Amino acid sequence: MHLPTRVILAHAFFGFNAAFADLTTTINAASNYGVWEGWGTSLAWWAAAFGDRDDLADAVFSLGTVSFNGATIPGLGLTIVRYNAGATSSNSVNGESIVNSPKIIKSRLIDAFWIDWRDTNPASSNWTWTVDAKQRSMMQKAKSRGANLFELFSNSPVWWMLNNHNPAGSNDGSSDNLQTWNRQQFGVYLANIAQYAKTNWGITFHSVEPFNEPSANWWNGQTGTQEGCHFGAATQQDVLPYLRSELNSRGLSSVLISASDENTYDVAISTWKALNSTAKATVGQINVHGYQYGKGDRTGLYNQAVSSGKKLWNSEYGESDATGSQLISNVILDFRFLHPTAWVYWQVVDGGGWGLITGDNNALTLSTPTQKYFVLAQLTRHIRPGLRILDSGADYAVAAYDATAKKLVIVAVNWGSAQYLNFDLSQFSTPGTSGTTIQRWSTQIGSGDQYASYKDTTLSGTKFWSYFATNQVQTFEVPGVVI
Repeated sequence: MHLPTRVILAHAFFGFNAAFADLTTTINAASNYGVWEGWGTSLAWWAAAFGDRDDLADAVFSLGTVSFNGATIPGLGLTIVRYNAGATSSNSVNGESIVNSPKIIKSRLIDAFWIDWRDTNPASSNWTWTVDAKQRSMMQKAKSRGANLFELFSNSPVWWMLNNHNPAGSNDGSSDNLQTWNRQQFGVYLANIAQYAKTNWGITFHSVEPFNEPSANWWNGQTGTQEGCHFGAATQQDVLPYLRSELNSRGLSSVLISASDENTYDVAISTWKALNSTAKATVGQINVHGYQYGKGDRTGLYNQAVSSGKKLWNSEYGESDATGSQLISNVILDFRFLHPTAWVYWQVVDGGGWGLITGDNNALTLSTPTQKYFVLAQLTRHIRPGLRILDSGADYAVAAYDATAKKLVIVAVNWGSAQYLNFDLSQFSTPGTSGTTIQRWSTQIGSGDQYASYKDTTLSGTKFWSYFATNQVQTFEVPGVVI
C-alpha cells in the first residue's frame, strides 16, 4: 500500500485494508493480447534536422539517465524506428523537374535516392546514396542504443513517378497521383533501399510500408505542406504485389509489407475490406494511425487483423496536448480495444505541443521535454519488448507480464478526484509475496512530478493499493508474480 502522510495516523489507530480503496480492478492473469514488440518513433522530420545530436539520441533511444539542455531526464528507450524514404530531388531529367506546393515546408521535404528513372541499377549514377545523412545518422544512433525493429515507409513516391511531379499530392488531393506505368518502379525504389540498407548500412528492415494515409483527400499539390500521395484501394492492391515481388527478387522475402497506415481506425477497416485477396496475402502487418483519438472502432480493426492472421501496429500517433493527458488516455484505449503489439509516436521534436521535446525543425532550435515526454516514459521504460500484454480489467490502467523476471507491470491514471486505486492479483497462481515492496514511479499530468521513483508501496495478501492525486500517472512493478 502507498499512503499519504495524512492517512498514516489513521492507519495506526484504526487499521487499513483494501476495502478503503475507492476503485478496484482485478488483473486478468489468463488474458493474452500478444507479445509486446516495442515503442517507437518516425524519424521524419525531426531526425532530418537533428540527426547529429547524441544527447537527443540518448534521450529517445537509451534507458539511461540523460543530460539534455541542462536538465536530467530518463531516456525513453524506444526500440522501433520508422525511416522515411524521400520523394524530393533538385535535378532535372529530360527537361522535367520537381514541382513543389506553394505551401510546402522545407524541413518536410526528404531527399530521394533515385534521382533519374533511366536506370534501375542502384549502383549507377542515377542513384545517390549520400543524401539524407542526418536521418540515416539518427537511425544508426538508435541502433547502437538498442533499437532493433526498423520500418521503411514512404509518404510519397519520388516526384518523377507522379502525374504532376508534385510530391505534396495531386492537384485536387483526392485523385491518385502515381503514374500507372510507375507502379512497379515504386516497388523497385523501396526494395532497392531495403536491399542497400541491409548491405551497406547494417540495417535490416523488419517491414516496408508503401503508403501513408492513402485514402485522405488532403494530399493536395496546391496547398500541401509535406510529402503525401493519395492511393485508392484499387491502386494499392496493384502496388502491393509489385512490392512483394521486388523484395523477394532481392532476397528479402522475410521482410514484411505493412499497410495501409490509414489516418483512422474506421478508414483502416474500410480499406482493408476493399483490398482483394491477392493484395491482402502480400501484407504481413496492418498499420494504422491513431488520429481518431477517443473515437472509432478499435475492436473492429483488431477483429479484422485477427481473422486475417495479421499483426497490428499503431504506427503513428500525435497531438498538440503537451500535458500528456490525451496521450495516456488514447494509449489505454488502444491497449483495451485495439490490442496492437507496437505503438509509435510521430514527432519527437516539434512545437505547439506536438513534440515530446519542444523544438523547431526549421529554425533548428531545441528546448526542453514537455510533460507528455514523462507520461510516455511511464509506458516505454516499463512495458518493454517481450512482455505479454494482459487485460487490466479497467479503463484507467494497462498491464503486462514479464515471464523471465516474474514481474507484473501496471501503469494507471486517476482521472477523478484524489482517491485510492486498488489492484487485485488474486487470479495469478503466485501473486507475489505478501509484505514485499513494490516500486512505483509517478508523473503528474500537466505539471508536478516528472518521473519520480518511490519505494513505499507493499503487497498485502493478493492486493496492493496506492493513493492517486487527480491526473496522476503511476507505474508499479510487482516482483515474484507467476501466471
